Amino acid sequence: MSRVANAPITIPSGVDVQLNGNSMTVKGKGGQLSFDIHDGVNVEINDNVISVKWDEAVKNAKAHAGTARASINNMVTGVSAGFEKKLTLIGVGYRAQVQGSKLTLSLGYSNPVVYEVPKGISVEAPSQTELVVKGSDKQQVGQVASEIRAFRPPEPYKGKGVRYADEYVARKEAKKK
Repeated sequence: MSRVANAPITIPSGVDVQLNGNSMTVKGKGGQLSFDIHDGVNVEINDNVISVKWDEAVKNAKAHAGTARASINNMVTGVSAGFEKKLTLIGVGYRAQVQGSKLTLSLGYSNPVVYEVPKGISVEAPSQTELVVKGSDKQQVGQVASEIRAFRPPEPYKGKGVRYADEYVARKEAKKK
């Protein structure tokens, strides 16, 4: 049984948290995020500490409380520090280039892949074979990184493709004669 909802969330300085009924808004230097809280979950803010409680009478309320606590914690972390995912391009001729809000990837196809970066997310290319996806919304950062990786996922024989920086690709042995 998970006890995620029992842990309190401390609000760092520079972050403003507002609770309006079942809607929570978090503002900080990284932007503004909002979250709708389930009816069986109660959120209390006291002395820069957010605590999540749930109604025992409502079915699945404890599960919703854990989800609410994790989402609120991700919002607070996102607007204060932000989230980032690193991607690596492995393969001969594979390269990435960022121009404004467009990401151009050369991934061995006949034409380059052009990806429009969504609002609220920034993509940087420190080198031609590295990408860093940054943003304040953890879910959106992961989604954008996943969409970029899906253009050419790593294959198990040569290891070519777009992979997360910390991803391990299990290599297979080639077919024998």
